[in-house]
Amino acid sequence: MLDRTSQGAATPSRSTEWPTVILAIVIHGGFLALTWWWQSLPLIVAVLAGGWLIAWHGSLQHEVIHGHPTGSQAINDAIGSLPLSLWLPYPIYKEGHLEHHRDEYLTDPIEDPESSYVTKAAWEQLGAAGRLLARWNTTLLGRLTIGPAVMLLSFLGQEWRLVRANEPGRRLIWATHGIGVAVVLLWVVIVCDLPLWLYLGFVYAGAAMTRLRSYAEHRYAENHEERTAIVENSHLFGLLFLYNNLHVLHHRRPGISWYRLPTVYRHEREMLVRSNGGLVYDGYWDIARRFFLKPHDDPTHPRHS
Repeated sequence: MLDRTSQGAATPSRSTEWPTVILAIVIHGGFLALTWWWQSLPLIVAVLAGGWLIAWHGSLQHEVIHGHPTGSQAINDAIGSLPLSLWLPYPIYKEGHLEHHRDEYLTDPIEDPESSYVTKAAWEQLGAAGRLLARWNTTLLGRLTIGPAVMLLSFLGQEWRLVRANEPGRRLIWATHGIGVAVVLLWVVIVCDLPLWLYLGFVYAGAAMTRLRSYAEHRYAENHEERTAIVENSHLFGLLFLYNNLHVLHHRRPGISWYRLPTVYRHEREMLVRSNGGLVYDGYWDIARRFFLKPHDDPTHPRHS
């Protein structure tokens, strides 16, 4: 059994979860195989497969943050620490994601590190061009195309300011992360002779797939329990996202292992749908139908001036 802490972490108190261990082997093994034999694949297949594996690895990182698959968080962190995406240090992701699990602050652009909203003051500072891009980024097409670039540039700019200000521990995190990135690129570029531009294509495709998952996960509502969505009937993307598409259940009980989420959801569906105010989508095609060229929400948060 796993207990939930105040920030949504799982306290390991059980034996090793072998499905997740096998999953980690499949993801890392698939990455090694793809980068080794990439030249035998059509370019588009290589990019899609690379994006899938990098996004899948991000889903695995999310799983280990919540205390899986072993009773040792140090081992769990080691499983998720390899920076296949290049841009996101695992310790920063872990810290920010656990803060995100303070559900009373969900969507708040100040308190929730994963919020897609901005304050009205920040909105005014964007300027006309920035506001145009921000509005485009609220459509699904925008989120899949410019969304990864917006996310990466915003994150790296913020981190650069923290590093320059000598935020305690930040320089060490980035130095350690740099070593991991060097190891990944040594394998990819030197050993496998995979062009850096192509690997960056893998990274961008993976970020786009991840942005699909997060696009409609949350929206502001007065009741914080109604700020988290459910995406049903998504078998392929459900596997890619390790069933994090059943997002209300994950937020209510973040200690549940990914492979148990569908069964638990089926048993508790009525209660979960009632608790989130019926914020349910019938697969990602339903989200695309509604929001492909239409904004999911106003980018400014209604509670911040």
